[in-house]
Amino acid sequence: MPNTNARAEQTPAAPDTQHHPAVEEYLETIFHLEEAGVPAMRARLVERLKVSAPAVSEQIKRLEREGYVRLSSSRTIGFTPQGRSYASAIVRRHRLAERLLVDILGMPWHQVHEEAGRLEHAISPVLEARLVDVLDDPVTCPHGNPIPGSKRRYAPGPLRPLADVGVGEHAEVVLMEEDLQSHHDTLMTLQQAGIVPGVTVTVEANGPAGVRLTAGGMDVELSATAALGIRVRA
Repeated sequence: MPNTNARAEQTPAAPDTQHHPAVEEYLETIFHLEEAGVPAMRARLVERLKVSAPAVSEQIKRLEREGYVRLSSSRTIGFTPQGRSYASAIVRRHRLAERLLVDILGMPWHQVHEEAGRLEHAISPVLEARLVDVLDDPVTCPHGNPIPGSKRRYAPGPLRPLADVGVGEHAEVVLMEEDLQSHHDTLMTLQQAGIVPGVTVTVEANGPAGVRLTAGGMDVELSATAALGIRVRA
């Protein structure tokens, strides 16, 4: 399950030496896997990053050498304190960029994840501080995921996948996991139906093929994969 109750005590920081965006992509992906409660294995990185297994192995070796990750006896990839701080800083910049695009620039909700991925590598500490001020230190990104280092408390309580909600039950949408945010068509469907964080939905059908639900009088059908990527409070 996602780690949704933790709140950073201080603003995470990236190292003084700037790294290639590929390094940051790996750290960010490991962070997202941990956040979703998924063991960070090489095979998961191959799936998420769409790269070859040898390329992943080489990059993990580099991250180990630089002191950002370590491998457990079960071959799970875990952060060192330095690596976790760096990864948290990347995720923080990404989610602040998403807030900028949605709240200030009015960009459609389903398009911002990819654009923020480009911006996150160019946000300096000075610009980050300005974003926090302009955006009033937001606690979550537009998709409901917590922003590391926010001074505001984030404690949504126990969450579960929409896929686990029974027929006839009501649930409040809290967040869309990072992996789901790369599925533009699904996010567009959710946005058009008004299914965003804070909205209550009712599950009308739930089976191996997916979930059918209603929200605000609209019927929406989601695949099983999409339903697993939406976390709710029921």
